Amino acid sequence: MSSLPSKSGAPGRQTQGSLARYRLDVALRVLAGSGGAYALAAVAAYCLALLLPMPRVDAVLVSTMLAFVIFTLAAMWSFRCMSLVRLWVGLLAPTLILWAVARFLL
Repeated sequence: MSSLPSKSGAPGRQTQGSLARYRLDVALRVLAGSGGAYALAAVAAYCLALLLPMPRVDAVLVSTMLAFVIFTLAAMWSFRCMSLVRLWVGLLAPTLILWAVARFLL
């Protein structure tokens, strides 16, 4: 059984607050890795389908296949990123930018 590091440095001795904070951190990363990555991949597929210079059916197929790669990379990055703020900004900023480009400029 693994133990979480505590502020006092003694393994296995957790305060209630640090355990709750750790669980919240994991829950927010799971939410980012599933919902945030899905939103980024969906908007990227939407934007790429409009931007790719090929017949519409081919552009949709290629953008959908690329969305699977984007989703996978974003989900892995959500557990690799050291800061929750950087994680959420790194997922939401490109999602909103791609959505704005696809919605208002194309």
